[in-house]
Amino acid sequence: MAKGLIGKKIGMSQIFDEQGNIIPVTVLEVGPCAVSQVKSAATDGYDAIQLAYQDDKEKHLTKGEIKHLAKAGLAPKRVLKEFRNFGEEPAAGAELKAQDVFAVSDIVKVTGTSKGKGFQGVIKRYGHHGGPGAHGSRFHRHPGSMGSNTTPGRVFKGRKLPGRMGFDTKTVLNLKVVRIHEAENLVFVSGSVPGRANSIITIEKI
Repeated sequence: MAKGLIGKKIGMSQIFDEQGNIIPVTVLEVGPCAVSQVKSAATDGYDAIQLAYQDDKEKHLTKGEIKHLAKAGLAPKRVLKEFRNFGEEPAAGAELKAQDVFAVSDIVKVTGTSKGKGFQGVIKRYGHHGGPGAHGSRFHRHPGSMGSNTTPGRVFKGRKLPGRMGFDTKTVLNLKVVRIHEAENLVFVSGSVPGRANSIITIEKI
């Protein structure tokens, strides 16, 4: 059985435990995922399971992707992901749901794509304090000094400068599964998860 599944982020909410404490949670729609390929060390050089998620139109896939999914008897899917760690080997074409893989109190890691912020300055991007707001200052939100003069005569690589911010792949570790809604394939995990609502995520047991 796979140790992880593909899903999408629904949004954040809060639930109450038996003692009445508020627990902030992220609601994830996890699966159902179909097994599109089972890889083995003998044929592929490593052991892995490939999962397919979310139906899509044929025009959005290449011919190679359509044929690859058809071998497992699957319709066109939007997302394909591999999971290297798995226990019992499922058959190609099998369907996996959230309750098949996860249970309440499991500790998981969630990988998603953070929200894109566009081109941002150093104050928003890195938390710089900026220059004086008055008293003749002309450098309010500038990055400040770039380095020395004649020696070394250049700006060192890695300098924190304005640029594109966000839209990065981020992983959050040690989240706890608080609740599972089997009828709608929903998994409630404690804390926050990177990405906007309806963005694709992967969730794996640690």
